[in-house]
Amino acid sequence: MGERISVYEVGLRDGLQNEVAFVPTDEKLALAGMLADAGLRRIELTSFVSPRWIPQLADHAQVAARAPRRPGVVYSALVPNKLGLEGAKAAGLEEIAVFMSATEAHSKKNINKSVAEALAVLGEVTQAALAMGLRVRGYLSTVFGCPYEGPVDPARPHELVHQLLAMGVYEVSLGDTIGVGVPKQVREVVRRLETDVPLSKLALHMHDTRGTALANVLAGLDCGITTFDSAFGGLGGCPYAPGASGNLATEDLIYMLEGMGYDSGVSLDRLILASEHVSHLVGRTLPSKVLQSELGRRQQAEERAQRSGH
Repeated sequence: MGERISVYEVGLRDGLQNEVAFVPTDEKLALAGMLADAGLRRIELTSFVSPRWIPQLADHAQVAARAPRRPGVVYSALVPNKLGLEGAKAAGLEEIAVFMSATEAHSKKNINKSVAEALAVLGEVTQAALAMGLRVRGYLSTVFGCPYEGPVDPARPHELVHQLLAMGVYEVSLGDTIGVGVPKQVREVVRRLETDVPLSKLALHMHDTRGTALANVLAGLDCGITTFDSAFGGLGGCPYAPGASGNLATEDLIYMLEGMGYDSGVSLDRLILASEHVSHLVGRTLPSKVLQSELGRRQQAEERAQRSGH
């Protein structure tokens, strides 16, 4: 194969916003540098949302402005409105992300707006960002299932993807927000979209709440998707399923892709170092299977060394 796969790293934003612990600003900056040095080229740093709603990212302006710049690395931030856009621009970011839900109930619960109202706001923010020379990425949540409405008709995301692209969004990330998706659904959604949307404009943002994230990535690969969102270490949980894992772990994604012959450009060893570090910062064992395997291997090696020393 050898085909290039793009990994969009969301751990510093979508991961940390769901962690209980507040990671200090300087540590977030260090982690951003570690991720960039590992070879990740698309890194979402933070979210310009009010600290009242997401206190874990209250330092968004500092993180966005001070993140260590590296050649070829594009940093972005999630913005909910024009105020957030102004903050992202002032911080020197080249790209922002906007977000909305595919279902009415989730949209109301999440941002207190209907889908139509959310689209109107996104349109204003996107046009303003484009006028500033920023690129805009779009997130579409609850594509494969909604915590309030249940299964989602594949026709719904199809319609909304078109509207997002018409605004000027360069890529739409299709989110399995509560981790209920299965490969059959992924194929149905993507095949419906590919009839009139270039696959290069689509990404998959799969959650591993029920252990199906990698299977869904494989289904996306089979359909021609080449961009996938993930969080180093598997940071973050699922707010709708307390105790369950949330984001797909970047290590697990990279391990599988490279084992299949795809090129990610990411050093797995360096990525593991970043995940090991952040696990200490958030004070818990992270769900990444590759990380757990490496830590277990090291422990066994240390135990063997101690036995041989006696």
